[in-house]
Amino acid sequence: MVEAVIFDVDGTLVDSVDLHARAWREALAHFGVEVPYEEVRSQIGKGADQLLPALVPAERLEEVAGPLTAFRARLFREAYLPQVAAFPAVRRLVARLRGDGKRIALASSSKQDELEHYVRAAALDGLYDAATSADDADRTKPYPDVLDAALRKLGASNPARCRLVGDTPYDAAAAVRAGVIPVGVLCGGFAPELLRRAGCVALYRDPASLLAAYEQQGDAALGGEGAMEESLGASPT
Repeated sequence: MVEAVIFDVDGTLVDSVDLHARAWREALAHFGVEVPYEEVRSQIGKGADQLLPALVPAERLEEVAGPLTAFRARLFREAYLPQVAAFPAVRRLVARLRGDGKRIALASSSKQDELEHYVRAAALDGLYDAATSADDADRTKPYPDVLDAALRKLGASNPARCRLVGDTPYDAAAAVRAGVIPVGVLCGGFAPELLRRAGCVALYRDPASLLAAYEQQGDAALGGEGAMEESLGASPT
């Protein structure tokens, strides 16, 4: 039986991946680091501690990491955060899972003010039991720190009875390291094969598709036998 569902937030519950990629690319260019958009986007899902080493030349990393990260945070908060909106059916999905007795956590390494904006955008106030922010993890995904923090806050003694719903291979890799079973959604724009390779046991187009499958299959939709065959059908309107 699935006892808890932990949700990644960016790209999973809210449509923010492209906005983050644009903010990072603009910030990198401001410091003289030109990186193609798709290369930047492929790193979204990591925090600055993991993203910058993948994009900034090693000889410049120590020099620019601090000021670049601060510039990007301000840029995103002022120019891009107000544009973030929730994917359809997020509130209904979380409410349904919680109504069935599952504990709910939001596993974000965002700043607290960003997380609060996402919660408001998705109308999730009062629908989750625990949440993490940047203050709860020394290292961001694909390291498991944020999931370990979520498990502690939930009081979950058996990670194998928990699921992580995420949109990136970094979410899935972190879940596997934490002993949590990952379920993938494709609304963040990552290829299905990347999510499968990282460990996802089922894939869905978006939260609405996951909700439709859960209403038909129950816990089987969260990684039970046969879930993969049904998971990529069209989302309900």
